[in-house]
Formats: sequence, structure tokens, C-alpha cells
Amino acid sequence: MRRMLAVMVVSAILLCAGIAARAAGLDQERAEAVAELRALAAQSHSAAQRTDYLEGAVDRAEQDAEDRAAVLEVRPAFVTELAGLSAALDGAQGKVDTATHLASALSTQQTVLAEKADPATVVAATATIHALTAKVGSEVASWESVQAAQYAGPDGPPWATSGPGGYARVRAALDRVGGAGVGLYESSSCAGGSAPACANSNGYIKYRADVADWDEGRLNWAMAHELAHIYQFRVWGSLTSSSAYDSMFGSDPEFLANCMAVVRGYPGSVGCDGDQQAWASGIWVGAVQ
Repeated sequence: MRRMLAVMVVSAILLCAGIAARAAGLDQERAEAVAELRALAAQSHSAAQRTDYLEGAVDRAEQDAEDRAAVLEVRPAFVTELAGLSAALDGAQGKVDTATHLASALSTQQTVLAEKADPATVVAATATIHALTAKVGSEVASWESVQAAQYAGPDGPPWATSGPGGYARVRAALDRVGGAGVGLYESSSCAGGSAPACANSNGYIKYRADVADWDEGRLNWAMAHELAHIYQFRVWGSLTSSSAYDSMFGSDPEFLANCMAVVRGYPGSVGCDGDQQAWASGIWVGAVQ
């Protein structure tokens, strides 16, 4: 009886141990399952975050592309205005000071080059360049108006075919040889158009349009020659009655003008000797020997 009871007790203990072990195993399996579910949840959350990030990156890239396209769309107008300003600045050389305008244009250009997103910035820059072009044009027109008023001849504006640029070149040559105070204007009327330039007894010089294209040496000589005639007119009575003028120059004002140009340092194709130069130099100071 005792033996049977002992066996039953041992069996009960073993059964309880098995049940406990099974319960522990189930708890372990449940813990592992929970851990796996948590890992899957974490992975799912990470994937969702990655998806959100990628979607945001795509949206940002698309917006950036749209912004750049909008900027590129308005850039051609800016380039066109910039070309117009460049032409205006070229035309203003030697007439007005454009250093400030050029600096402003370069600064505006850098702003446009740096702008990637806002087309309004480029539009504003285009308007700035347009305004600069208009300002340069206005200043040049004002300069030309002053020139026309200052040097206009009896027939009107000082230039025609040669334009303000050609006129400015001839004007500079006349100033260079000593004729800064002498009137100058373009005309095709010198000797019926056969002479490239001529001086008028009223104190101004006329030039044919093609003279503006002469090389510097020839142009300087031509202006010195015509300026010499202006000085001849100032002493014309004494000059034409001078026996020395007749004997030394054959009473030829053209020969004398050439010699007077030599004295000023602008020799032409016709020279003169030392005595003739000495006599001709007196005409420059109003002295007829």
C-alpha cells in the first residue's frame, strides 16, 4: 500500500513538473512571438517613415524642377535686354561716362545667375537692365544735342552721313591740331563735292563724310591744313598784299596752308624749306612779314 502511494505521489510530481515545463515553454513562445511582432511593427514603422521621406523628397525635387523651369522661362528676356544695354554702352563710348551703369549691370547679372527658384527676381532684373539702357540712351542723346548746338554750322546739324561717331573723330582731330574753338560740320559742298574739306571765311570748317574714315595721320594733316586757312582769313588783306607771300609761295594759299601745317608738326605730301616755314609760322600768330 505504501509502495503504491509512493508511486502515485511520484507520478503526480512528475505530472506537475511536466505541466509547469509546458507552461514555461508556452510563455517563452509567447514572449518570442510578441518580440517578433514588435520587430515587425518597428520595421513597418521604419518603412512607413522611409516612404514618407521618399515621397517628400520627390515632392521637393518636383517643386525645385518647376521653380527652375519658371526661372529659365523668363531668362531669355533678360538676355535680350542685356544685349541691348551692351550695344548702348558701345555707342556711348567717348561721349558719356558709363562706369556706374556698367557696374550696376554686372551686379544685376550676378543676381540673375545666382537665382534658381524665383522668376520674379529675374523679371525685376530685366526691368533694371531696360531702365539702364534707356538712361544711357538719354544721356547720349543729351550729349549729341549739346554737340549739335555747340558746333552747328550755317546749314544745321554738324553731321549727316558720317554720324555722331564720325563727327566726333574729325572734331577730335581738329581740336588736336589747335582748332578747339573753330566750328566744324559735315558738308558735301566743298568745291562741289570734289574737295574733301574746306575752310570758310566766316570761321568754320566743312568736311566730306568720308574724311571721318581717314587714318589718323592724314586726318590730322587735313584739319591742320584747313585750320591754316582760317588763320589766313584773319590776315587776308595783309597777306594778299605781301610781296614776300607772292615771291615765296606764288600767292598760293594752298601751298602756304601746307607749309603752315608742317610748322604745326603735320606734314602733308607737299613740303617747304626752312625759310618758307619761318615765314609761314608768323601767320599762326597773326603776323605777315
